[in-house]
Amino acid sequence: MATSPPSSEPPGATLGFLALSRSGTDRNSEHREDDSWLAQRWADPDTRVIYVEAGRTWVRHTLDGAVELASVPTRDALPGERYLLGTDDEGVTFFAVCGFDSERAGAQLGAASSVGLREVGTSLGDRDMGLLVHAIALANWHTTHTHCPRCGGPTQVAAAGAERRCLADGSTHFPRTDPAVIVTVIAPDGRVLLGRQEQWPQGRFSTLAGFVEPGEDAERAVVREVLEEAGIEVGAVGYLGSQPWPFPASLMLGFTARAVDAREPRPDGVELAQARWFDRETLLAELLDGRLTLPPPLSIARRLIEHWYGAELPDGPESWT
Repeated sequence: MATSPPSSEPPGATLGFLALSRSGTDRNSEHREDDSWLAQRWADPDTRVIYVEAGRTWVRHTLDGAVELASVPTRDALPGERYLLGTDDEGVTFFAVCGFDSERAGAQLGAASSVGLREVGTSLGDRDMGLLVHAIALANWHTTHTHCPRCGGPTQVAAAGAERRCLADGSTHFPRTDPAVIVTVIAPDGRVLLGRQEQWPQGRFSTLAGFVEPGEDAERAVVREVLEEAGIEVGAVGYLGSQPWPFPASLMLGFTARAVDAREPRPDGVELAQARWFDRETLLAELLDGRLTLPPPLSIARRLIEHWYGAELPDGPESWT
């Protein structure tokens, strides 16, 4: 952890560890409509099933202190909607089941703990993290798309969970992902712009963010959002990385942008209640004494701030949960 502000310029275009962007499976997209292959995988005694419900699943703690997804073989899987997640490097295929009896699942898994993604996002290994993000994103979409947006008829799972098809008009519908930009705005003197939403506690600040509008590219969305939310005009915009954020269905596109000047921000009072410029010394001091709370390490927002700062930052006495 950093104990004093680094004096060097921010590092290059990398955000390093992005907890929710990890994976360790082949998604088997070429097999999603291959009923024979899917049946063989389901019949394989090595195939595993994880349960997902309302953004939660079950995990176990191993003897060496690691955290892993709790899974069951397909022969023990409870009834529910079934989604193919993929096959890992050892040839084990994983499915998710949603819409099951949660009491029976809890009893079946015994000592496993029911957790949300935010609780274990930095604890799971790459394979399990990728499986869980994929499963939650699919479950969120399927749960809210039980009827056709064209005719209102009922839909059913298709392509092993990668689609839904309308039973009335035969139309096909695909999982939705909403692109959003998230950005560290850097003043000419090197300070970073952070904002606080009205519903957040005093002292909680993060990077600026917003959804990409129809017909808009991501870079123009950065320029528009920063001007709308904070009254700051930015020039050069650079892409740094992305992370899925299935709460419920976003893809966060991380950027850094250079402000044309260091004028005082004018928060719009809708998206932002406060906006402030921070230099490295002030940010670290306020973080350590509890006046400032930053986003958790799970988020791309935290990595963007640390990219600007030039080092990993401590959590401070208060944590953002």
